[in-house]
Amino acid sequence: MTAQTVDTSKLWDMIKDIPFGMLTVRGADGRLYSRPMTTQNGAADQGGVIWFFMSRSGQPLADLTSSPAVNVAYADPDSDKYVSASGKARLLEDPVKKQELWSEAAKAWFPGGVDDPDLALVAVLVAEAEYWDVKANKAVQIFKLAKAALTGEEPTDLAEHRRARMR
Repeated sequence: MTAQTVDTSKLWDMIKDIPFGMLTVRGADGRLYSRPMTTQNGAADQGGVIWFFMSRSGQPLADLTSSPAVNVAYADPDSDKYVSASGKARLLEDPVKKQELWSEAAKAWFPGGVDDPDLALVAVLVAEAEYWDVKANKAVQIFKLAKAALTGEEPTDLAEHRRARMR
């Protein structure tokens, strides 16, 4: 499957109601580590950047600072929507953007508010994203999977599957 440049609205429509993404970074030991992170994007931030707040003293920030290639995966099994976005992460010193993205929910992690000295703003510049959007209802999915098991042929037309180049 070749990547195609597409409108990012489809991706954002799929992840807008999924509050947490699994951010995968490469640790100093070379291993991959995935951690749940709250996506901070608002309606105005639905381009090719995923925003996160992180602790300046935490391991995830240390890891991505030394190895900025990351992946963010989203899953909503109830509506059969799945997104995997890869790109480069970077720490930004932008107090205006922090204020714009700030929510009261973030105060649970950063009690000092938007001016908390431990609050770091991280931007993941998405280079490519892949998504699976299952259109068939559960009964049709079960039927197609059962048919595939009996015939030995892969099930078809279960989901819209696209790879999108963002940059």
